[in-house]
Amino acid sequence: MRPLVSILIPCFNAERWVKQAIESALAQTWVSKEVIVVDDGSTDGSLGIIKSFSDRIRWETGANRGSNQARNRLIELAKGEWLQYLDADDYLKPGKIAGQVAVIEADPEIDVLFGPSIVEWHNGGSTSVSVEEIPERHDHWVLLARWDLPQTGAPLWRKSALLDVGGWRVGQPCCQEHELYFRLLAAGKRFKYDRADGAVYRRFANGSLSTRNPPLVRRERLKIEKRLEDHLSSIGALTPERQWAINQGRFDMARSAWNEDRKEARAILATIAALDRFKPEGVTAPPLYRVAYRLFGFEIAERIATFRRDTFRLPSATMGRRLRNAAD
Repeated sequence: MRPLVSILIPCFNAERWVKQAIESALAQTWVSKEVIVVDDGSTDGSLGIIKSFSDRIRWETGANRGSNQARNRLIELAKGEWLQYLDADDYLKPGKIAGQVAVIEADPEIDVLFGPSIVEWHNGGSTSVSVEEIPERHDHWVLLARWDLPQTGAPLWRKSALLDVGGWRVGQPCCQEHELYFRLLAAGKRFKYDRADGAVYRRFANGSLSTRNPPLVRRERLKIEKRLEDHLSSIGALTPERQWAINQGRFDMARSAWNEDRKEARAILATIAALDRFKPEGVTAPPLYRVAYRLFGFEIAERIATFRRDTFRLPSATMGRRLRNAAD
């Protein structure tokens, strides 16, 4: 019997987008599916749009309790063995689930099957689309430490695996999927990468938590990096590559904090293990920055980078986006 996939849509005040989200769920070429929507106390027209789908979907509404409460309620309502989460302002390509189920059927030990997200970036009146590729190093601990595991809609999640770890953490203010990824990995759940994409994730230049409250996002990410480091150390699995990835995550947060709060940036930098031997890499440490960091250290490298951004305005927007992506 082909597995039933529950497509789960939490919705709060998404009247502009929720119709497309539901339609994209119903349009999935995978036949064995159900679509469930939980309206989390919307005060706009979202509920009316949800109701207009009649018996093509299942839905319920209630008081606003937060996204993770809504996601956990959706698990309770789901009948499927596999879960496809879909935020109400995102959408799916038609073959997304069918392609992933084929991988799962060939490898039945998988608990979380993930691949790249398609990012639809909205900046004022312009829209751009790109694929957020997963780096080739598929050590899942490294991917988590580097914030390279994808957003909520990209994976298929085994329902029993989420139940085993207690579902989504209520009260987690941000970094919600990353916190869940940590608990799943720590519980020994099996992750697998597949290169196919199909989940479209909308991002808004001025509308995400990473732009509204960057210090909160940094604090929550650093908590997860610390839990990751402590867990791997406790089981004798903190390899040099994993320690570097955790340190790189901390470095990314220090760079993100520098122009807002230099005291915070210095405090973050001090948490990097073996700081004197740490060598930053990646998009947040371009080649010229790495040279300055190696020769003069973090603060001088930041001052040089700030001078260059102030002198050449265009790269500042590019670097700003890179740092937001690292924090989100």
